[in-house]
Amino acid sequence: QVQLVESGGGLVQAGGSLRLSCAASGSIFRIKTMGWHRQAPGKQRELVAVISSGGRTNYADSVKGRFTISRDNAKNTVYLQMNSLKFEDTAVYSCAADPRDWGTPITYWGQGTQVTVSS
Repeated sequence: QVQLVESGGGLVQAGGSLRLSCAASGSIFRIKTMGWHRQAPGKQRELVAVISSGGRTNYADSVKGRFTISRDNAKNTVYLQMNSLKFEDTAVYSCAADPRDWGTPITYWGQGTQVTVSS
């Protein structure tokens, strides 16, 4: 089994920055792809960013140029640096991991962390 624990959410003013962290534990050998999803009230869940074990990345159009995903394989941790935050970035952000080499990570999930951007 894989456990994912997020941290770093909170309240920030528009234009500000936050960094989310997600630490993996347990059967980490199962993990290849990691990423971040988000879900705002009344909206569908959206894949924000994904990173492979080799560092390949992909982003939702809505966050390109503002968010950066990275991972430290030695620490089994993935990060999401969020800059130039907008009100519409307000959502619950969830870390996810997957044993596949690439694609949308959906197999293992963290509990989620709230990000609130005030306008």
